[in-house]
Amino acid sequence: MAHRRRCLLLLLAVLLPAPAARGDPDAVQDFCVPDAGRGRPVELAMLPAYPCRSPANLTAGDFAFSGVRAAGNFSPETGFAGVSVTPAQFPGLHTLGMSFARADLSAAGGVNPPHYHPRATETALVLAGRVYAGFVDSGGRLFAKVLEQGEVMVFPRAMVHFQLNVGDTPATVYGAFNSENPGIVRIPATVFGSGIREAVLERAFGLTPAELRRLEKRFGPPKKAEMED
Repeated sequence: MAHRRRCLLLLLAVLLPAPAARGDPDAVQDFCVPDAGRGRPVELAMLPAYPCRSPANLTAGDFAFSGVRAAGNFSPETGFAGVSVTPAQFPGLHTLGMSFARADLSAAGGVNPPHYHPRATETALVLAGRVYAGFVDSGGRLFAKVLEQGEVMVFPRAMVHFQLNVGDTPATVYGAFNSENPGIVRIPATVFGSGIREAVLERAFGLTPAELRRLEKRFGPPKKAEMED
């Protein structure tokens, strides 16, 4: 009897997906365009609280989006321009378990700095240009190569990744995520622009006070530390 019980538990462990591996919750209806109220923008943090708009009042326009036809605003420091599209920008994505982004890299050196998405895997399609792209796994191994127009690379969930334009013309990359709210943690800005105590960064990275101030100036003023004792 005990042997049968152990076999049953083992079978359930194999067949049932682990909660930590799940993505967005499964939809219980065809779609749910959130109703944030007249004139109010959709806020990602409030998505679970919004009612769905009546399907009878929806049109094809609620499921189409034109905000990625052009590049976003370029950073003069990195030559990168990004346009992120979640239900906050495109409410029709809500409950569909996906979002996307457009990334543009200026010619010869535009870079999307190392970052990761804590809640999503990304597939990146090169629409134009030549892009050196890659990610680093949890063991510190680098997987990187030059992608030509029409090629795709996948960046596993929560893995640090990057993109660099190695061509002579501007590059455009289209990224798709398997979460409506993938999140983004930019490594340089998080480390040097979040207000971590200088003693920690100087010791961890072997920086002089002058070098640290230069990095902090580049990556923005320190943010107020809400969790610091």
